[in-house]
Amino acid sequence: MRNEDSTVQATFNGIARRYDLMNRIMTLGSHQRWCREVAEFATSTGGGKFLDLATGTGVIARSVRKQSPESAIIGADFSEAMLEMARHVEGNEDIDWRFADAHELPFDDGVFDAVTHGYLLRNVSGLDQVLAEQYRVLKPGGVVAALESSPPSGVLAPFIRLGMRVVIPTLGTVIGRDREAYKYLVDSTLGFLRPEDLRLRFEQAGFTDVLVKPRFLGTNMIWSARKPVER
Repeated sequence: MRNEDSTVQATFNGIARRYDLMNRIMTLGSHQRWCREVAEFATSTGGGKFLDLATGTGVIARSVRKQSPESAIIGADFSEAMLEMARHVEGNEDIDWRFADAHELPFDDGVFDAVTHGYLLRNVSGLDQVLAEQYRVLKPGGVVAALESSPPSGVLAPFIRLGMRVVIPTLGTVIGRDREAYKYLVDSTLGFLRPEDLRLRFEQAGFTDVLVKPRFLGTNMIWSARKPVER
């Protein structure tokens, strides 16, 4: 594991206990609704085997379970603290929780109907490798559905950036009890790719039908993409 990945891993281990609460507060209660949207797209094409990466406490994985009750669902994360939280959340009992690094997934080629994730891509050191791994483990015709943060753009961008730099670390201090961790989350969002650049990376990985829906003044995006059917 690269040094930067170890730092990210330690950050999420440290904020696991209050992570869901902070997500609800920072998105004014919208986070779970966005996760449902991700799950709805992932399950809309049918199939019975799903992988939720950067699963955290399993919000998206549980939403997939509600949409597709008979499916096999794996929730994977490289934060052991997050996985430990996930294992004890009500409704998570029949989800298979596994430790996994998104840069090198411990799964065979072409086994999943859909891969989902929330706030994964901004936190990885090798974005192209992570997308290639998702492409590899998907069945032909399988889909990726993801929630990801995005740097603000447009005329309001300077004000949104200022608000993020002030409000989120303050909430991280008072509620999350880890100012530096939430300062990192702000920095990783503001320093992340613009949607048009991330779209290109999906396409370079081989995905087609890449779509994005902005949420929350464009600071959050719901992404979807498809692995082409082999001809």
